[in-house]
Amino acid sequence: VLPSVFDDGVVFHMKHLEARSVRKQALRVSEVICKELPHAPVVGFGRLTQGRKHLGLGGQNLVQPAIHQDYFVVEGLRKVSHEEGDDLDRPTACLPQPNLIDTILQVLDHFKLVVAFRVALISGADAVGHWLHASRLQHLHHHRRTRPGESGDHHDGGSVSSAAQGASCGGNRCHGRKNSTGGRFSASRALLRRRGRWVVAGVLGLLVFAATPEPVAAYVGPGAGFVFVTSFLVFAVSLLIAVFSVLLWPFRAALRFIRYAHLPKPKVRRLIIVGFDGQDPKLTDRFMAEGKLPNFQSLAAEGCYHPLQSTFPSVSPVAWSSFSTGTHPAKHNIYDFLDRDRRTYLPLLSSTRIGPPDRILKLGRYRIPIGKPDLRLLRRSRPFWSILGDHQIWSTVLRVPITFPPDRFYGAQLSAMCVPDLLGTQGTFTLLTTRKLEAGFKEGGRRVRLKRVGDRLEAELEGPNNELVEGAPPLRLPLSITLNGSDESAQIEVDGTALELRRGALSDWVDLAFRAAPGVKVRGICRMLLTEMGEHVSLYLTPINLDPDSPAMPISHPDYYATYLSKKLGKFSTLGLAEDTWALNEGVIDDGAFLRQTYDIDRERENMLFAALKRVRKGAVVCVFDATDRIQHMFWRYLEEGHPAARVVQGNGDGRPGGEHADAIEDLYLHNDAMVGRIRRELREGDMLVVLSDHGFTSFRRGVNLNAWLHENGYLKLQDGAQGEGEWLREVDWAETKAYALGLTGLYLNIAGREAQGSVEPGEEAAALKAELIQRLSGLEDSEKGELAIREVFDPSALYGGPYLQNAPDLLVGYAEGYRISWDGATGVVAGNVIEDNVKPWSGDHCVDPRIVPGVFFSNKVIDRDDPALIDLAPTACWLFGVEPPAHMDGKVLFERESIE
Repeated sequence: VLPSVFDDGVVFHMKHLEARSVRKQALRVSEVICKELPHAPVVGFGRLTQGRKHLGLGGQNLVQPAIHQDYFVVEGLRKVSHEEGDDLDRPTACLPQPNLIDTILQVLDHFKLVVAFRVALISGADAVGHWLHASRLQHLHHHRRTRPGESGDHHDGGSVSSAAQGASCGGNRCHGRKNSTGGRFSASRALLRRRGRWVVAGVLGLLVFAATPEPVAAYVGPGAGFVFVTSFLVFAVSLLIAVFSVLLWPFRAALRFIRYAHLPKPKVRRLIIVGFDGQDPKLTDRFMAEGKLPNFQSLAAEGCYHPLQSTFPSVSPVAWSSFSTGTHPAKHNIYDFLDRDRRTYLPLLSSTRIGPPDRILKLGRYRIPIGKPDLRLLRRSRPFWSILGDHQIWSTVLRVPITFPPDRFYGAQLSAMCVPDLLGTQGTFTLLTTRKLEAGFKEGGRRVRLKRVGDRLEAELEGPNNELVEGAPPLRLPLSITLNGSDESAQIEVDGTALELRRGALSDWVDLAFRAAPGVKVRGICRMLLTEMGEHVSLYLTPINLDPDSPAMPISHPDYYATYLSKKLGKFSTLGLAEDTWALNEGVIDDGAFLRQTYDIDRERENMLFAALKRVRKGAVVCVFDATDRIQHMFWRYLEEGHPAARVVQGNGDGRPGGEHADAIEDLYLHNDAMVGRIRRELREGDMLVVLSDHGFTSFRRGVNLNAWLHENGYLKLQDGAQGEGEWLREVDWAETKAYALGLTGLYLNIAGREAQGSVEPGEEAAALKAELIQRLSGLEDSEKGELAIREVFDPSALYGGPYLQNAPDLLVGYAEGYRISWDGATGVVAGNVIEDNVKPWSGDHCVDPRIVPGVFFSNKVIDRDDPALIDLAPTACWLFGVEPPAHMDGKVLFERESIE
């Protein structure tokens, strides 16, 4: 047994890495933790098995055998305090005839201690992200809990039954590579017979350090492979640490009292904030009046319900940034999904920058990055959970938009909006088809031709570019479809995994591993859908998500948290905009497939939320659901008569609502109502529940191309001979252009000295041009329909102030109800009509005058203000936990009294 290999800082940080669950009746400690250390990743630990009722190391739940096994680490028993924010479930005493182990665990739990035995692997061979991406987690052995409807069980040293494998694909049969674990325990017993003295000496050394109140360090053992400690030794260690823990508890309690005596006194025990992105107050009022939302109605009766002021503009990244920071955009720096590069006029993602590493070592055809890539969150100011963390108040933050890369704070976080797919895009789907390839998709997808080889169809699935090789060629995986003579199903094989897929049925998550170099893999997951069988065959693949078991870049805090959720709850979508609206917009999938995909993602989020509600005893739990936004975007056409998309997409010549999914939006609100009911049943004494939305919704019937209007009115000039059909303003003559539009609501002046080819002098000329455009565009009418298209144009400097005001668009356009920037206008196309029908399934929107689309605010507590705003939530959260809201926050506390009761 050698000395510690971890420095003190790492050991201290590992104090907060415990993430385990002691399941009722089974008393199973089976969650795998993972934390990337300066030396190597750490994965796996032992569990209590239901069959043996004693501590044992389960081979199935440990590290994948394929991983390089030159070294291993066994870190011993440790004590973890609930008050330090660790996610722990209380073990129960409901087993029949409780034995000594049960009693020990009850005693440990009484003193807020949990015993864990962790097995860690030090290895570099499979650590892809150390070379390719920042903060990469080591791949863990594929394991998840059995879901409802699956058969089979995961036993130590066993393999999953074929029936369970079939169920794991949502009704489709899956056949993957098996990792044999048989014989591991017999091998471990032989190892102990050969090296018994060393094992005993190791355990004795482990006991010395395990008895101390500080976290123990890890140890490197001799030889290669895994070391298994027998159940007797683990039991002896458990018994000893229990005795020492009981003896040391008074001293620990005294130290804890001294440590936390200065912390603020909270007014709530838990603050639970549930966001339904885009829930509309008009629809909420309507469905409540019809008696269809009893849980929302009960929540309002118990506490309060108000419309909630959104932000200027009412675009999700802006709104959720204001929610988290309590500030206007001029202080958090997010104004849209897109910003522009002032040198090239091309669009940039507004919230995140991902840059290459500083240096690259060239070894023949290989290019080895030295250091980590530049990965930055461009949202400024601090979210309220970070401020609470400064005062040792724990927060679990799940899928709140604009949290990528994740914040570092006292808590746990899973990132959301703007997390890329494995290609580095915001979501690129793939359609493999035998049909003749047409022009590429306009939005978010790519076509690949399937080639017939006998009774098989073959193609290559393109992955990310291989940055380790000169020229960065794309990585590829072979994919084949075997036809069985039926038009209802086929067998798909990709990356060694075969699954039987029925037409119209979404597969479960499929693991993909792209091989970049010997021993280096880039891992992702996707789902598949056979959309067409017969004369032609078409297979849809979702965007390739980062694999939460082994994410190619940091998507959670702590880094292991995504892996922990995956091991506990099963694989889940990691893409920021996970619901594939582009595939539906392009007609690749139908309404039914999109709804199934969206509700599957919603259920993943629900499982995370309710798991957090069970674990977190004090602090904040924040979770945002996106289905409300996505389904209203895509199904608003069913909600109103005369919508252009109803005529074209649904084939209703008169635009009347109707069809199989006519009630999709109402069904969604009922679904959310049922979820609110479940959440309320999880509330405990001292909890405050807030249910809110960042904005409401309205119709998107007609699109306005601002660049076409600017061109027609002489503010934007095209190059000689250009027709203006190119995207992203590629054909613009910048030297002669005064203004241009980019993004969903922004309009920019071409300022000299700011833009690379600016033509408008700053100062008086720019101010006069601003005033002129505001006067001409505010109240712009749709001459064809005789309706108002633009309600008002705003100068951001008149709305708010702050250090990042200079990054704002020069003008913000507030569209009228039923209007929005057109599809061509949003992508920088100048040609075409100024105003035209929107005939895409994306038929509802909120990128209008924010006064048209307020959000909703429900709470089980009565607030003291009748006009709450989204920016009020952050200062209110601080106040509820006894923390003075920072002076820079623009929002106001929603309570004027000292107590919320």
